[in-house]
Amino acid sequence: MRTAVATKPKKGVSPAKIAGVDERTLDNLTEIFKSLADRWRLLILMILAKEGETHVSAICKKLGQSQPAVSHHLTQLRNAGLVAYRRDGKFNHYAIDSELVAGIIDKFFPDAGSAQQKIAFGELEVAFRTK
Repeated sequence: MRTAVATKPKKGVSPAKIAGVDERTLDNLTEIFKSLADRWRLLILMILAKEGETHVSAICKKLGQSQPAVSHHLTQLRNAGLVAYRRDGKFNHYAIDSELVAGIIDKFFPDAGSAQQKIAFGELEVAFRTK
């Protein structure tokens, strides 16, 4: 069994370049994964994945959280590019930004585009469709 040893990159070599991406992409991915690391934001994404476009009040009711708390999490998810919203009068409706999420799935789970088009995380199974 081989053990990985962390080493510093060569002087003048960007860590992002080692991974084959630019600094901006690395920064964007860091923000995305920070957003996913929060339990409430992950639950919101799971609700949106299951329900589709959903009004803020419905998310609040499902989570048992206040509207300001849920709105804060939705703002974080919007800033990370994971959700999009549609304004209808004074109401906001949120949905997963499928283009970005599909790109993340494609990058980190390259076999997900196979015939089954599902990814299972224990009891949670995420299904998606490609355009």
